[in-house]
Amino acid sequence: MFKKVVITTTLAGTLLLAPNVSEAALGDRTLYNGMSNSDVTQLQNELDNKGYFDYHKATGYFGNITEDGVRDFQRSAGISVDGVVGPQTVSALTGSTSSKSSSSSNTYSSTLRYGDRGQSVTNLQSQLKSKGYYNYSVDGIYGSITQQAVRNFQSANGLSVDGIAGSNTFAALNGSSVSSSSSSQVKSASTSNSSVVSIAKQYIGVPYVWAGTTPSGFDCSGYLQYVFNKAGKSIPRTVASIWNATDKVSSPSVGDLVFFETYKSGPSHAGIYIGNGQFIHSSSSYGVTISDMDNSYWSPRYLGAKRA
Repeated sequence: MFKKVVITTTLAGTLLLAPNVSEAALGDRTLYNGMSNSDVTQLQNELDNKGYFDYHKATGYFGNITEDGVRDFQRSAGISVDGVVGPQTVSALTGSTSSKSSSSSNTYSSTLRYGDRGQSVTNLQSQLKSKGYYNYSVDGIYGSITQQAVRNFQSANGLSVDGIAGSNTFAALNGSSVSSSSSSQVKSASTSNSSVVSIAKQYIGVPYVWAGTTPSGFDCSGYLQYVFNKAGKSIPRTVASIWNATDKVSSPSVGDLVFFETYKSGPSHAGIYIGNGQFIHSSSSYGVTISDMDNSYWSPRYLGAKRA
């Protein structure tokens, strides 16, 4: 009996003195989505200290929230953005003194593009929303709606329209001025485009009439010609001739014309792009109405955008 007690006591002492092999320092191993250990807890605490962990406490589980935080930090630190915590990320994380901009900050240190996620995207969406270019929920996901909002903002501010939020786009969002001549041109174009859309919306509900060119009934191109004439711009009468007479753009901005191939080969229907992936047009089924460009009917028939 005494021998058993001694052995048991000795064993207990050995267990108490033995190190916990699961406890390792951050950087001893590569961390990635799906892992769960004390290193992840330490990682989350480091991210939280620098403002990159959007959860109320460290959990020790490397999930999507942690990966988003890692990606945001990597992007801010100017290192490879892969969401995996290896030596380079650990070195930047433990040695960096820079902190992420808060949601109320208007400064950015990275380029954001389609497919990005995280707080930086949330900040971007909030700024676009405050300026009237983004009318959806702020979700931190740089999808097609955010991309189009960036394009619309870039177009209205005389920037290169590529849907990528880089230094020039952020500078414009933060209120940096452009040259007086460029500013005048942008203001004129923006006012003109807004006028076209404003006039176009006045006729929502007007019925579709074949060959119709007045508010008592419009066909597709008759509606466009009428609206643009009211806005002080002259365009041809048929969709095909409008297509040939206008300038192609890589992606539509508010007030641009969007063309579709419907009942025959080539451009046979068109409308006016109003932003957020929508266009207004005279539909043979519904009259003057607003439709989504990405719905199952219009998306595969889209030919491109042009500017009058």
